Amino acid sequence: MNRALAVLTGGAFLSVVLGVLASGEPVLSLVLGAVFTALGTAGFGWVQRREHLGWAAAYVVVQLPLAFFVFTINAGVGATLFLVVLVSQCVVLNLPLPALAVVIALIPLVHLGMSLGDGLREGLGTLVSVIFAAVVTELLKREQRSRGELAEVHAKLQDYAVQAERLATAQERNRVARDIHDGLGHALTVVQMQVKAARAVLPTDPAKADDVLAKAQEQAETALADVRRSVRTLREPRSVPPLPEALKALAEETSATGVAATLTVSGVERPLPDETGEALYRAAQEGLTNVRKHARASRVDLVLAYAEEGVRVEVRDDGAGTDGAPATGYGLLGLRERAAHLGGKLAVESAPGQGCTLSMEVPA
Repeated sequence: MNRALAVLTGGAFLSVVLGVLASGEPVLSLVLGAVFTALGTAGFGWVQRREHLGWAAAYVVVQLPLAFFVFTINAGVGATLFLVVLVSQCVVLNLPLPALAVVIALIPLVHLGMSLGDGLREGLGTLVSVIFAAVVTELLKREQRSRGELAEVHAKLQDYAVQAERLATAQERNRVARDIHDGLGHALTVVQMQVKAARAVLPTDPAKADDVLAKAQEQAETALADVRRSVRTLREPRSVPPLPEALKALAEETSATGVAATLTVSGVERPLPDETGEALYRAAQEGLTNVRKHARASRVDLVLAYAEEGVRVEVRDDGAGTDGAPATGYGLLGLRERAAHLGGKLAVESAPGQGCTLSMEVPA
């Protein structure tokens, strides 16, 4: 907008120059017009950057008499354009509305030297012109401000989109990490325990060792199939059998490694959302894996309890227990994330010599 006003000011001054050359009018109008043009270009930009009402008022107080004098000496198109430019600049400088109204009201007074009829006619035309200039400038200023705000909002939306993409990537990375730990990690632990058990009985009972190794091979093949399925459908939730059936299979796996495991189901069984079933299954899986790896237990009880307010899975062992320090580990971190996502909770209770209990309860 400033560039357009500068061009208009230059065009007005050129019109004044041509008028002086054509009519031989006093050169004073040319000098005053040059001063107005210099202030209306370089001076206006300086005042606008200050964003101070005092400087804006001083600018108008200087420019308005200059435009009056030029019009009085050379009442042509150029002098009229000076007045139009000045009103537009008042709008750009955010001159208060009362002050702007005073400037607009003073401008038609340049025609006071004319006869009454001509003065009224010319004054009305000039008044309409400067009002029109003020309105158009205000509309352009608002449009320019709207563009700036729109560009700012667009930049913020782009920033939000980048942040959302990063968050989605982090969430997906965490989900994949949980799946690898809970799925492949569990399967490898089972295979490890079965191979260890087979080696222990191999010298005395080769047939039993072969049976255990067969189960280890079956578990490894199942784990490999899970990995391939995860690669094909990386962003899809893991599909598991009905929860009681899946937990029964986990208990049987644990028993096969030498730790007697039983499953108890209470309450009225009902279908669960895939994500809920997945979380409870992973909790039981992690609990049994920890029992086999760390608890030195001889027995573990796996409980699945259906209630009106939610569903709970518990893994209770008779192992060595802990000193009650907060349980850590990536597996438990993943379980807490799953529980929190579903609005549930994960709890781990233990005491030295009294075993450990891991439970997850989620709303149903």
